[in-house]
Amino acid sequence: MKEDQKSKSPRLIVSGGGTGGHIFPAIAVADAFKRRHPDAEILFVGAKGRMEMERVPKAGYPIEGLWISGFKRELSLDNLSFPFKLLSSLCKADKILRRFRPDAVVGVGGFASGPTMRRATALGIPVIIQEQNSFPGVTNKIVAPKAAKICVAYERMDRWFPKDKIVLTGNPLRNTMGSVENLKDEGVRFFGLDPQKPVILLVGGSQGALGINKGISARLQMFNDNDCQMIWQTGKLYIDRANDEVEASGLSGRVKPTVFIERMDLAYAAADIIISRAGAMSISEISLVKKPVVFVPLPTAAEDHQTKNAQSLVEKNAAVMVRNDKTEEELLPTVFNLLENKEKMSEMSNNIYNFAKPNAAEDIVNEIDKVLGIA
Repeated sequence: MKEDQKSKSPRLIVSGGGTGGHIFPAIAVADAFKRRHPDAEILFVGAKGRMEMERVPKAGYPIEGLWISGFKRELSLDNLSFPFKLLSSLCKADKILRRFRPDAVVGVGGFASGPTMRRATALGIPVIIQEQNSFPGVTNKIVAPKAAKICVAYERMDRWFPKDKIVLTGNPLRNTMGSVENLKDEGVRFFGLDPQKPVILLVGGSQGALGINKGISARLQMFNDNDCQMIWQTGKLYIDRANDEVEASGLSGRVKPTVFIERMDLAYAAADIIISRAGAMSISEISLVKKPVVFVPLPTAAEDHQTKNAQSLVEKNAAVMVRNDKTEEELLPTVFNLLENKEKMSEMSNNIYNFAKPNAAEDIVNEIDKVLGIA
């Protein structure tokens, strides 16, 4: 596959998904590969019923679904079906690989990536792992010894992966993300904010973040003593409560609840400080836009990886962390204290930018090309 690879169209399978944190990097890598190799054939393999089955076709790529889900750590009847799902997925992944005959498989994490990568290594197809988090998932740790390359976003990953296979690339981001330094005025106008007052951006995700939302609700009156504004992404389950609380507090116009933020570039541009979960992609985006941030890790994330993600930045004085169970007491006081400390905010902004990898997608494609022998 080395000598003749340059003369034929490369074929690539990208596998994984389940959450936006897996899907958006997968699409970003596929887009970068397609830009470099316009004649490439790319097929996605995801999990049936998960969001990649909708998002990937919208991005212009074909996808096939496996009957697979995660193994629940707590006692659950769903676990009884897991062995059957795994066997079914391994068989279907094998059929897809034999039919499509990819030159390489990129695994980005998520339920479908495990069976696909395991069958690929068994068939002698090169596998490239893209690990977004500072603490890798079980599947990636299992597959790593047989992988051709492992693209990571954090240092010291040789604790889990073979050192000679690791490449520090960062996490690939959606195309809309980039420098927002010149968009501050546009962002303020877009969200109807006062350009003279500091702006807090709370990013809770499309489903919202209950622990963070409760932390805001518990101390919402603090906005009456602090001349600040907030874009509050509540998620759809909390929006009605948030709207009622803001109106009752007399904060309409200053605190702006919204279910979802379509123009994240303008939201980041408008923000002076950010409150966010500590998912890998959120960290990558916030690092790129160079904003001070208070992370509230999701404690139920697999292997508590969000806490480990956030801690890696806290250790470098690039972020502040508040525990999910302490938000009602600590979240807004922490944010308002930071807003009073301009020197600390500037230091955090500079330090977090050290984690930014704006060329991550292209760097990952470089590694794919090396594996294919077409670099």
